[in-house]
Amino acid sequence: MCGSSMCALDTNTLGLLIVEDQTMVRELLAIACRQVAPKADVRQVGSAKGVLDECAERTPDLILLDLVLPDGDGLALLPEIFARAPGVKVIALSSHIDEVTLHRALGSRVHGILDKNEQPIKVLGEAINTVMAGGQYMSSAVQRLRASLRADPNAFDKILSDREQEALRLIGEGMSNDEVAEKLKISASTAKNHRLNIMAKLGIHSTPQLIRYAIEKGFTRVPEGGVGKS
Repeated sequence: MCGSSMCALDTNTLGLLIVEDQTMVRELLAIACRQVAPKADVRQVGSAKGVLDECAERTPDLILLDLVLPDGDGLALLPEIFARAPGVKVIALSSHIDEVTLHRALGSRVHGILDKNEQPIKVLGEAINTVMAGGQYMSSAVQRLRASLRADPNAFDKILSDREQEALRLIGEGMSNDEVAEKLKISASTAKNHRLNIMAKLGIHSTPQLIRYAIEKGFTRVPEGGVGKS
């Protein structure tokens, strides 16, 4: 058994698809993947459309999936990816793993989660080897965040319902009660009650604080200078 985390996989037929919109990062990932699996068929795309097209044309064995793409959210693509490529394994990549992203990823069918910022390139080899051997891989930063969430009795996933989390995402975008109601197909009074219940559960006393919480936890990302509505 090879003792190096970058040893080559014992496979001649691995079809590996890299989904990353930044060209330099994508090509560096391709170089690292060829070190790990020299005989693998390594392909690259830079968009959500690209990964869906590739999965429709020829099923990859493994996808390295950036979660923030110019034309879509990586985790939201997973149902369609698995529908087009049954049996494919997916390692999620992100430059920022926040609490909501981790919660969503753990609730999906991803086989690995890597933080691109903190980890050395050798971790990619460990992740690919682990996932292709049938295991699940989480980088150290992801493991720490997961442990923190599990230990926190006030973590959002323990105190907010799924509907409240959905409402909080929209509130974090600065939507008014009427706008939240329209998006969720509920009445404005129900949207207002969601807002008040969320604030009470989180111990937050104003909409600006609630928007800040939504951004910090990763429920939503708003343009710089975005202003919330009450």
